[in-house]
Amino acid sequence: MAKIKVAVIFGGVSTEHDISLISATNVMQNLSAEKYEIIPIGITKKGRWLFYPGSISAISGGNWESNPDCAPAAILPDRVYKGVAKIEDGEISFVKADVVFPVLHGKNGEDGTVQGLLELSGLPYVGCGVLSSAACMDKSFTHTVLEQNGIHTANWRVIRQSEINHLDELCESIPEELGGFPVFVKPACSGSSFGVNKASDPDELKEAVKLAFAHDKKVIVEEYIKGRELECAVMGNDTPFASGVGEIVSCNEFYDYDAKYVLGTSGLNIPADIPESAASEIKKTAVKAFSALGCSGLARVDFFLTEQGRVVLNEINTMPGFTSISMYPKLMDNMGISYPELLDRLISLALEKQ
Repeated sequence: MAKIKVAVIFGGVSTEHDISLISATNVMQNLSAEKYEIIPIGITKKGRWLFYPGSISAISGGNWESNPDCAPAAILPDRVYKGVAKIEDGEISFVKADVVFPVLHGKNGEDGTVQGLLELSGLPYVGCGVLSSAACMDKSFTHTVLEQNGIHTANWRVIRQSEINHLDELCESIPEELGGFPVFVKPACSGSSFGVNKASDPDELKEAVKLAFAHDKKVIVEEYIKGRELECAVMGNDTPFASGVGEIVSCNEFYDYDAKYVLGTSGLNIPADIPESAASEIKKTAVKAFSALGCSGLARVDFFLTEQGRVVLNEINTMPGFTSISMYPKLMDNMGISYPELLDRLISLALEKQ
């Protein structure tokens, strides 16, 4: 039987570029050589697309870019070709692809931009579509859609750059709207907790807002929810299902980038030691949110569970990490779905949507 040709896109112009390299390495190392032919396409931090013919093991450390056999490449929006164009020795050649796995995290990859290109190309791809990717990336739209569907989120307020001249007044009034300090400040469109800070007074809030504006043109201020950090994996298209619930035990005050990827001392408890009623509510809410936002393929849905037993949805990640310490594959593995089988299923779901 002919192998399925999978174009795996990694890197990207994103603050999460380095995590994408690690995720993509794990994905490619777990794709069955008997079932798949891998077409590795890397995007540098400056936005250059390259066909990468070298060793997969060189990708995670960033050494792939220096391979002399890399060739300029691009996914073509022309549906006649349905694949990758690469330029070698001044000549253009075409590599057919059956499906694309965009292992891209954050902006310019997980936000609907690459998904739009793939829609134009007519190529099936793993993960959520244009609208759901964009809506889940932008926390203000996520809040709005979830609230309209009766799903509890933290109280929130958006600050736009046009309001920056009134920042002093906003830093006084917004906490009152949200129930007082502390509050969390987040770029509206950023992943892996980049630019996220906790503020306990107006001065800290002002500084946190300025830092968040370095990552995006729109900033979200949320009420502080004191609770356990829980995550649930969802997979499927029209009939999605949820995994069990896992708990993050952060080594920092909150689960920021260092706690996730740098320090290496945060813990994952799978399954989470929580009441069955809470686990059931989280799983049902995860699937409801997945459907409300039009997601397909996969998503990781993050929650808080307060001391009072209240379930609050924090965010939805449409291309969660696939590193060796990432919650999504670990939650699926806990259900008996191994990493290679998980990839098989995600690719099947992508082809099913076509």
